[in-house]
Amino acid sequence: MSERKSYYVTTPIYYVNDKPHLGHAYTTVACDVLARFKRLDGFDVKFLTGTDEHGLKIYQTAEKQGITAQELVDKFSANFREMNELMNISNDQFIRTTEESHKQSAQAIWQKMFDNGDIYLDKYTGWYSVRDEAYYSEDELTDGDNGEKLSPFGSPCEWTEEESYFFRLSAWEDRLLKLYEDNDDFILPKSRKNEVLGFVKGGLRDLSISRTTFDWGVKVPNDDKHVMYVWIDALTNYISALGYPDTDGEQFKKFWPANVHIMGKDILRFHAVYWPAFLMSAGIEPPKRIFAHGWWTAEGQKMSKSIGNVIVPAEIVEKYGLDQVRYFMMREISFGSDGNFSHDAMVGRMNSDLANNLGNLAQRSLSMIAKNCDGRVPKAGEFTTEDNALLEASGLRLLQNLRDEFDGQMFHRGLEKIWLVLNQANSYIDEQAPWTLKKTDIDRMNTVLYVVAEVVRNVSLLLQPVMPESSAKLLDLLEISYNNRNFSFIGIEHALVPETPLPAPKGVFPRFVEE
Repeated sequence: MSERKSYYVTTPIYYVNDKPHLGHAYTTVACDVLARFKRLDGFDVKFLTGTDEHGLKIYQTAEKQGITAQELVDKFSANFREMNELMNISNDQFIRTTEESHKQSAQAIWQKMFDNGDIYLDKYTGWYSVRDEAYYSEDELTDGDNGEKLSPFGSPCEWTEEESYFFRLSAWEDRLLKLYEDNDDFILPKSRKNEVLGFVKGGLRDLSISRTTFDWGVKVPNDDKHVMYVWIDALTNYISALGYPDTDGEQFKKFWPANVHIMGKDILRFHAVYWPAFLMSAGIEPPKRIFAHGWWTAEGQKMSKSIGNVIVPAEIVEKYGLDQVRYFMMREISFGSDGNFSHDAMVGRMNSDLANNLGNLAQRSLSMIAKNCDGRVPKAGEFTTEDNALLEASGLRLLQNLRDEFDGQMFHRGLEKIWLVLNQANSYIDEQAPWTLKKTDIDRMNTVLYVVAEVVRNVSLLLQPVMPESSAKLLDLLEISYNNRNFSFIGIEHALVPETPLPAPKGVFPRFVEE
């Protein structure tokens, strides 16, 4: 038997200065959908997420609260684990940058870059944003209302002067541009690639990569008064989770380079510019892709604590249902673009797509089987052209469409193609009218109901990555065993065994009714 193909997908590790919000859930669900899809399609998957626990912001927050930085990050890291449980996330590993093995990995990559001549000691003088944990040049800043300098993301910046180690980022400009040129899909979507190209072609300056004014971080090798810039520490998690510096180890050899790092657009520069430069400096191959998605607004407004409109994942899951929220996030907007989370749009998706379309197709076909076929899988006769067209549309052709779209992280387009098939199936059952065939042609009625049940089976298999619990309920109604739920069973002829007793049909997607 040939070895299974491997696939490595990561979220960013989330900075633990607050509780998770919709943006964190969105990134994590997208990675979860991709990981689940690849597992069902026969890949050996590693899905990594975790928390970023060092840096000045953590140190200052802990001081204000009168607790140690470790106590603070322990509390906030637990919040992200809870979010993963709430959103039914199937990650294989949850990494924390305070783990000793991770610190050793960060020190190892630093030492490699230092030994290769890309790190030197000097003095940093310039603007720094504590909130972003990022350095900015003067021309990137704007003036706030009170005269303070603001980063491109609106966070205050402070003038900083201190001894610092620097990474020779300026030396990597041409090699980064060649990386982007040779790998057209290295940065997606394309609009983000253009942003990065503009930044790099504008000229790269050496990057300050250590601090001496606080000590909450990974110590610089052979110079304990310095701690590493939090982004060297944080980005290294993607390889420390694979056992780096043991590049001959099973995990590293199997999963690196990562297939895709997925993150919000605000941290694209760190991943698309700094990270590949660090890796190439250390003699490590860059990841295959960086995908930066957009941001959500809430009812048309930017989410803000001061406005009080920050969307908390637990609240919307309680209100609308877990799989409904997962579906909405993956379907409502083009993955990569900004989008708006509104009550009306959410309810529209729930009632139109889920209740009226998929739910109704499953409910009415299974109810007819229960009533007219003694509650057993009907026996199909000879398939007509219409039957075969629908079976083919919902089978291997649909699976290949989803492979194509999900491989490009175009989750919304994959779901659109599923719903095109569901529309086709609903039109088919209306045109075939099995309720009429019951009186005139029982054999034909059985065939039509069998075809629709097969469509429901195929679609339910394909929707497992997005709506795992709801898909499982639909497959239970068809008596599909757990062992027959991977994608190798898509489009298999006669996968539904005639005369198999089926449980009483139940609605899986109730309509949302305002209380």
